[in-house]
Amino acid sequence: MSSLRDVPTEVIDDLTSAGLDPDHVWDVVSRALMEDLPERPHEDPTSESTIPADARAEAVFGAREPGVVAGLGVAAVAFFMVGADATLTDRLPDGTRVEKGDVVMRVEGLTQRMLVAERTALNLACHLAGIATATSRWVEALDGSPTRVLDTRKTLPGLRALQKYAVRCGGGVNHRSSLQDMAMVKDNHVIAAGGVLPALEAIRGRHPGLPVEVEVTTLDQLDDLLALPAPPDRILLDNMTDELMADAVRRTAGRVPLEASGGITIERAARIGATGVDFVSVGALTHSVVVFDIGMDLVE
Repeated sequence: MSSLRDVPTEVIDDLTSAGLDPDHVWDVVSRALMEDLPERPHEDPTSESTIPADARAEAVFGAREPGVVAGLGVAAVAFFMVGADATLTDRLPDGTRVEKGDVVMRVEGLTQRMLVAERTALNLACHLAGIATATSRWVEALDGSPTRVLDTRKTLPGLRALQKYAVRCGGGVNHRSSLQDMAMVKDNHVIAAGGVLPALEAIRGRHPGLPVEVEVTTLDQLDDLLALPAPPDRILLDNMTDELMADAVRRTAGRVPLEASGGITIERAARIGATGVDFVSVGALTHSVVVFDIGMDLVE
């Protein structure tokens, strides 16, 4: 295996400018490749047996359906990691909308090593593009409303940073990335603390300055929070009907950002946007996304 120093500067710069840590990307790709090459000397018996070690080829990454690409730079790291002596061309910027048949990236290099990296590269690119594409559909469904679509922490272990990056590629907004970014008072916290207000007071007492979001399920709970001299930084409306959400927006009158969550489907997107809530959080963007179909084909 190579090292991060073997990845071209432009790829590293692209990852960094996208808010990704190149070392983390390297670690993710490395662990993925080790699933395919668990034993030394880390060779693929099929490719090693059928392709001369010095043979070179060009591979075309093509979209097989319409959507939004993401993770192409992440995928490219796999080719440098396996020592494919690769050159990238025609790589589309992540977040680009594509149609079926569009070329999204070309890779030229050692054929044997390129085929070793193929599945890892495609797994990452297809998964992240699937998230970006799903997010873009929510953005389109909310178009014309003030509502922005948020992701959640319902992510695959170890892939949160990449999945949240893909949400940004699709036009969505990231919710907190960790428990420490924002305190979030939900039903179990309310039960454990003896109420919404005691929970809010306890957090502010121990962590002054930390943003706090509080979940409510009724308009009475909302009114209690709005009556405070210092309401929470954000209020989550959990499992409310469209009518209740619209009433909550009227009562809040812009004092606190409101987030809709629970029972959210894209079929409701336009109606939720019409209520005027600031955000709608959608766990399905990351926890049950359908991969986007990208293929890698050698040029004959």
